[in-house]
Amino acid sequence: MFRSLFNRKQPDFLKMLLAQAEKTREGLQAFETYAKTSDEAEAQRVIQCEREEDELRRVLIDDLNRTFVTPFDREDIFALSRAVDDMLDYAYTTIDEMQILGVKPNEYVARLAATLREAAEEIYLAILHLRDHPNVANDHAVRAKTLENVAESIYREALLHLFDRVQALDDVVNVLKMREVYRHLSNAADRGDAAANIIGDIVVKMS
Repeated sequence: MFRSLFNRKQPDFLKMLLAQAEKTREGLQAFETYAKTSDEAEAQRVIQCEREEDELRRVLIDDLNRTFVTPFDREDIFALSRAVDDMLDYAYTTIDEMQILGVKPNEYVARLAATLREAAEEIYLAILHLRDHPNVANDHAVRAKTLENVAESIYREALLHLFDRVQALDDVVNVLKMREVYRHLSNAADRGDAAANIIGDIVVKMS
């Protein structure tokens, strides 16, 4: 038993994190298209990407629990995996909420979706360069953090636009629905910011 344990091939956690980031990027690309077109096929692609990434994370966590030596702090591996996964989870729950509430994407949803897709690109590139070019990885992480600020600005603008248009009871109902949608997208941006912070911490520890 112990011989097989020690002879087991060491998992490549950076490669596994990159696979997660790539799946998040793919899912958020689909979400951006859905936000622009309301194409149900794109919504289904987001859902499928979310399921596939959940499986990637399950395998990573299983390997992490069975590995003694990791390329950097195991807590950072776990936290980065979770943050990257959460970005796509919130896109999935946004679609779920929109379908439940019977609302369609609007200009603000589309702008937030585009910002999230850009952030996912930056996180993917940061992880891609983390091993061999940590300073480049940090540059991409900083850009991802900047995009969180952009998303927060769009979020506030969207809320202001919502409340400015309240004139009747039906408007109040729409405000409550869309505020929930915007909140999910704001949370996705927060998780991108968290991923960027973790990458920055890893770079500092590697230097």
